[in-house]
Amino acid sequence: MVEMMTLSFDEQVRAVARRGVPIDAASLTSARLERERARSALAWSRELVPVAEAAALIERAGRPVVLGHLEPDELERFTPIESIDPPGVPAYTLVEVDLGADRRNVRPEDALRDILAAGRSPLTLDEGIALMLQQPDVIAPNWGFSLAGSRCGDQRVPALWVSDGRPKLGWCWDRNPHTWLGTASCAERVAGAA
Repeated sequence: MVEMMTLSFDEQVRAVARRGVPIDAASLTSARLERERARSALAWSRELVPVAEAAALIERAGRPVVLGHLEPDELERFTPIESIDPPGVPAYTLVEVDLGADRRNVRPEDALRDILAAGRSPLTLDEGIALMLQQPDVIAPNWGFSLAGSRCGDQRVPALWVSDGRPKLGWCWDRNPHTWLGTASCAERVAGAA
């Protein structure tokens, strides 16, 4: 199983800046992030970085991302589900991210129901990409996660995993369980001004 590291605010900002994401650290409240930083991660809006551009920046162990049965322009179609209302700011913080180890081999639609019932929120496609840009080792062979917070009007759920040694951004059917795939979630999304 893969665990998220707890990175400091400055480490998170440096990690995404190295990838070319224009995060304005001054717009975020580092004190709030430091206070709640257990398994936290920076995230941003598509207005700051379009999803296809952000996805193209993913690499793990020096190997670039491969899209699985997806075209770059198709990523734009995966938008937050109705129960998610991302903060209306360029950058924000995901608090208490859980990669879904206890939801491996659970159908994404069932995992989504359980996540919402627990008062948590599934990560979106954009948030999963943001997490990968900060901590590319959150996926590993036989370990990945679905991003059930984004859909495109059909039964596909975006997901991140390792395939042939490369990070892969693809999708799985919402009714198909996979022994190597959990469903990622967070406790809350915190806007920069807190």
